[in-house]
Amino acid sequence: MARPTMEDVAAKAGVSRALVSLVMRNAPNVSDERRTRVLCAAHELGYEPHAMARSLASRTSTVLGVMVSDLRNAFFADVVEGLDAAAEAAGFHLILNTGGRSPARERAALKSLLSFRPAGVILLSPVVPASAIEEAAAQSPVVLVSRTSRAAGVDTVNDDGEAGSALAVDHLVSLGHKRIAHLDGGLAAGAAARRRGYLQAMRRHRLHPVIVHSEHTDTAGEKAVHELLSDPPEGGMPTALVAGNDFNAVGAISALEEVGLRVPEDVSVVGYDNTSLAALRHLSLTTVDQPRTEMGRLAVEALLERIRGERAEPVRHLLHPSLVVRSTTAAPER
Repeated sequence: MARPTMEDVAAKAGVSRALVSLVMRNAPNVSDERRTRVLCAAHELGYEPHAMARSLASRTSTVLGVMVSDLRNAFFADVVEGLDAAAEAAGFHLILNTGGRSPARERAALKSLLSFRPAGVILLSPVVPASAIEEAAAQSPVVLVSRTSRAAGVDTVNDDGEAGSALAVDHLVSLGHKRIAHLDGGLAAGAAARRRGYLQAMRRHRLHPVIVHSEHTDTAGEKAVHELLSDPPEGGMPTALVAGNDFNAVGAISALEEVGLRVPEDVSVVGYDNTSLAALRHLSLTTVDQPRTEMGRLAVEALLERIRGERAEPVRHLLHPSLVVRSTTAAPER
């Protein structure tokens, strides 16, 4: 059956469509008798106001656009959970899309979100150029999660990636590891900060850094391990890996086990994000925790401040990560 329309409600209640529109907007200049008649007709028909149409008609949108970098990464699901809870509490709705970690596709996805004329836009780890983000900010308030920006019209929410990688290295050194490699996140948002943190920590411990080019995916983690095995760095195969994120760590562990190496007896592995994957019993991944739902909440709060005109200066939230030690790290066997 076709979805009931405002015209259907008006016909059943015996009133004009304009009156139904007033009732749905909770306008004050409607008598109690006619308001009740319209609401009863709407209930009987199962009519629900279309949030997007209502926003366009009133010119005050209650929609927040969200672009997710990678739908397969559980990190984004946790952030969106925080976004959704905060948006609902404020009376807003989310519309989501993805650019699949492709700059060209993300440009198209961002353009699509803006076509809905949202009250604001939240971009989760976008890989589009800074110029595209600034162009979007000229049309709508923008908040970046897990990416930095210097643009005056853009707010950001990040964890301290440098501190997070340092936590991972310090933990491995405390266990006795000296050959520690980093599976780099490449051009992914947040990768540069994690790389800096790894390098700084290795230098602080006077250890030789080994960086293997990778990406924030499981397949890239597998490939990086195979590269290490086929062309070991000076000193031999690392006894520990600091992966770019949990997804990357899963791929690395898969490749290690495929060639008969044990985790953590032969090689310890640390992830990043503390997603639901990391806590699975059969994986039990040691990882750096980002407060993901809190990041989502802060992103919505920053956006609402812009929407309500409470602030013009950019806000830069930097949250502190923590280390969650599980079963994929141990002292190296001699």
